[in-house]
Amino acid sequence: MSIENYQQELIQLQQTLWDYAETGFREVRSCAVMTDFLRRHGFEVTVGLCGMDTAFVGVWGSGKPVICLLAEYDALYGMSQEADVPHYQPIPDQDTGHGCGHHLLAAGSIGAALLVKDVLQAQGLPGTIKIVGCPAEESGSGKAYLARDGFFHDADMAITWHPSTINIVSTGSHQSCIQCYFRFHGVASHAAGNPEAGRSALDAAELMSVGVNYLREHMDSRERVHYAYIHAGGQSPNVVQAEAEVKYLVRSTTNARCQKLYERVIRVAEGAALMTGTTVEVIFDEGLSNVIPNFTLERVLEQSFLNIGAPQYTPQERAYAQRFRDTCECDPQDEITPAIRDPQQLIDNMKTSPICDLVLRHNSTEECAMGSTDVGDVSWVIPTAQINTACYSYGAGGHSWQWVAQGKSSLASKGMLLAAEVMADAVITCFTHPELIAQAQDEFRQRLNGQTYVSLIPKEVSPHIIE
Repeated sequence: MSIENYQQELIQLQQTLWDYAETGFREVRSCAVMTDFLRRHGFEVTVGLCGMDTAFVGVWGSGKPVICLLAEYDALYGMSQEADVPHYQPIPDQDTGHGCGHHLLAAGSIGAALLVKDVLQAQGLPGTIKIVGCPAEESGSGKAYLARDGFFHDADMAITWHPSTINIVSTGSHQSCIQCYFRFHGVASHAAGNPEAGRSALDAAELMSVGVNYLREHMDSRERVHYAYIHAGGQSPNVVQAEAEVKYLVRSTTNARCQKLYERVIRVAEGAALMTGTTVEVIFDEGLSNVIPNFTLERVLEQSFLNIGAPQYTPQERAYAQRFRDTCECDPQDEITPAIRDPQQLIDNMKTSPICDLVLRHNSTEECAMGSTDVGDVSWVIPTAQINTACYSYGAGGHSWQWVAQGKSSLASKGMLLAAEVMADAVITCFTHPELIAQAQDEFRQRLNGQTYVSLIPKEVSPHIIE
């Protein structure tokens, strides 16, 4: 198993996806370049899954076990940034960018699939490897539709990864979330001459914001509610605004808790409409489930991390990383989480290196991290685990221009190639030791304890883009 055989191809794929920077359910060129790549390397590819034109699966092998590697490739709005520039400098006439590193995520997962295919073929091992192209993680919940609609029904487990600033196995849970739009409809009138005839949709949206802000005192400390005004009624203050729209994102630690908090937010919106004599329309957008951790697969991944080790960096690469680290406020204590077994090791490394050049051991934990991922929906239907690898300088945060700027660098490439090797090593371990898959499935059933997966996305909601 040698990543060097594919290194240049994967780096070219990484950079092409960075250039495309397509957002959720619009990843047409990204999907095409990846599926062409997989076909050239012998995978049987199907494009268009569960109502998503930009979802795909590449399959090699046959029979059991069936192991999935998950890829993401959508970009973010508002993240335009020139590559390798250590200050904020958007690309002219472009709004999107890979602020979460999903171009790396896709290329790394594809690299892992290539390595696994080579070993299965060389050793004549039974089983099937699937590289699953999952669109719209940032907005759209691609994996949730795959899980809801039964795509993973024949799979035994799934492995994925995420670009990061450290090398470690991911553990614990992430929040469930529901995203929706509240559209308030009122009555326009002259704001000076005839204000009593108007019913302000903007007033309703603002009162909803006030109500939700009062609600925060009575939420669990692990819950979050965010909002953004999509339409504030126009640019004429002398017109009572007849239309206004606000987008909300509601998060909690479990699906059931998230649903309850979402319903409370809806009641606040209804109250705001009642107070202003307007009406409110609730448009469901997306929903993600909390993550079900799997400590069995985490242990397999950690051993693979230790087998592979961290990349080596040249003096030039370290100087490059330092230029970006100098743009970030970087308190080592801010990087410490309960998942890190030896926090002092990380603190010491941050004092001597601008980029993580070691593999951190982890503590398996069930703690719920702030943030959401549609990997959670997959984890509700099959055992699932993830890793993080260092693709960016210390101090850089996700959804930042620093991540976009470093996304084509050799630092990012080395982190992507490391992820491919570690995931491939873990998957091959599971193919050659099927008892590990059985143990992961036993743990999975114990964690569910009789619960069944119910997607937060209603069955009548199809993959969509809300303009």
